[in-house]
Amino acid sequence: MTEARVPDRLPAGLLSHPEMIAACRRRDFASVFRLLKLAGIYPSLIARACDMTPSRVGEVMSGKRKIEKIDLIERIADGLHIPGRMLGLSNRPWEQAGSVPQSRRRPPESSAGTRSLNAPIDPELFVSHLRCTMPGHYKAANLLGSRHALDAVTRHVQLLDRLQQDAEGRARDGLLTIGARTAEFLGWLNQDLGDFDRALYWSDRAMEWSQEAGDDVMAAYVLFRKSNQATAQRNAQKAVSLARAAQRSVGATHRIRALAAQQEAQGHALMGNPRFAQEKFDEAHEVAASPDDSHADDALDLAYCTPTYIEMQRANCLIELGDPHTAVGMFEAELRILPPIYRNDQGVYLSRLARAYAVSGEPEQAAAAADRALSIAIDTESARAMSELSAAGRALQRWSAVPEVATFTSRLTLMSGGSPLDR
Repeated sequence: MTEARVPDRLPAGLLSHPEMIAACRRRDFASVFRLLKLAGIYPSLIARACDMTPSRVGEVMSGKRKIEKIDLIERIADGLHIPGRMLGLSNRPWEQAGSVPQSRRRPPESSAGTRSLNAPIDPELFVSHLRCTMPGHYKAANLLGSRHALDAVTRHVQLLDRLQQDAEGRARDGLLTIGARTAEFLGWLNQDLGDFDRALYWSDRAMEWSQEAGDDVMAAYVLFRKSNQATAQRNAQKAVSLARAAQRSVGATHRIRALAAQQEAQGHALMGNPRFAQEKFDEAHEVAASPDDSHADDALDLAYCTPTYIEMQRANCLIELGDPHTAVGMFEAELRILPPIYRNDQGVYLSRLARAYAVSGEPEQAAAAADRALSIAIDTESARAMSELSAAGRALQRWSAVPEVATFTSRLTLMSGGSPLDR
């Protein structure tokens, strides 16, 4: 089992929370440690990260001991990754090495296209490099969260965009083909992190490049992805029409048709059409479960297209359709067999399980699932999971006096930098 550790980046909601800012300014480490505990960083982990004994951490939290020595304050800042300025210190070495907020260290995209390359890059060599590295980016996003892949993939796409403008013939075709796949993935990363404007922009670029390259498989997949974006924004009619377009597409492979069919089912569920929704889910499940030897879409990250994935989406729609009890059983069963690599998705599915429990009138079970989901969401920074957790929180509001619910709501509010239940 991997040893627990303090994350390389504390949640932005925690660092920007007024209580955390005030506690750090006062160097009130009893309050700092208490807030970290709410974020899932427990006293034993604090002790290990700061080279303190657990008993000493406990004494600090109980108010029996104060921390005043500057060397220990610096050790706490470095061990817990609290920016130096928050504690009245100079910037820490790890901040200067690059562990600063994304908004401060990523160059604006508007200027990226004007930077000239120091030396020409062989387009075919770069395409080969990307084909080898993309599977690693997929795994990082699945296991650790989209933020872990975002910067590298963004830089790759920006460079691809510049290279294809000057390339010709086969070299340009190769750049457009891998560019479409990389831009689509960048759209997904931004969607997972809650930036829909940028997600839609990169999905549109992926569609443009796939059509220019004559890549019908990629074009069909982008139609599915745009349907997924419409569902996430609760635009049911658009979700259904785009999903149908994906299924009609000449490039729609076995797995793309399964994905598009379940996406159409989600659109029908949003419109309150349970019969159409269940029929399309059945169709998607059957297609996903049947063998496919075509390998036409092997370059895409479609390993997640399994019967388990289809049933997870069906379970979520059952909450919308008024059958949360069945949804609970399906989520529990499918979560038990979800591969560990899909940890980012696990946070989303646990959040949905929590809402199903809440709508079913089981607040303790809902809070337990939600608390597990929140710990994952804090680590992966997934806006998808936080949005689902906010929905679970709203469903739990009438049980605010239940201790487990109160604890979860407190953690969720802290991590959201305010009141997430109004969203």
